[in-house]
Amino acid sequence: QVHLVESGGGSVQAGGSLRLSCADSGTAYLGYCMGWFRQTPGKAREGVATIDTDGTIVYADSVKGRFTISQDNARNILSLQMNNLKPEDTAMYYCTATWNGRCVLVQADFDYWGQGTQVTVSS
Repeated sequence: QVHLVESGGGSVQAGGSLRLSCADSGTAYLGYCMGWFRQTPGKAREGVATIDTDGTIVYADSVKGRFTISQDNARNILSLQMNNLKPEDTAMYYCTATWNGRCVLVQADFDYWGQGTQVTVSS
């Protein structure tokens, strides 16, 4: 059973930083690909970053150099450090997991989702 809960969202001015966390009360970190997606009203959910069981990381071009995904397997926590935030980063951010063998920024590949945490960046 996988149960993902995000935290750490909030409001920040452009150029600021936030750190999102995703806690899993199940066994998501045992052989799972984990990731972060985001969505704004009226738009499709888009991939932000993924991290595979072997440590391979994929970032969306829009966040490369600004966001860092990491996981603490001992504490079952997935994190997303977001620096130099821009107004276009404003969205609901979702933690996600899959074990289907592919770990890329494709929403349809992922099986489990958290409820989301809102990030708002003002200019």
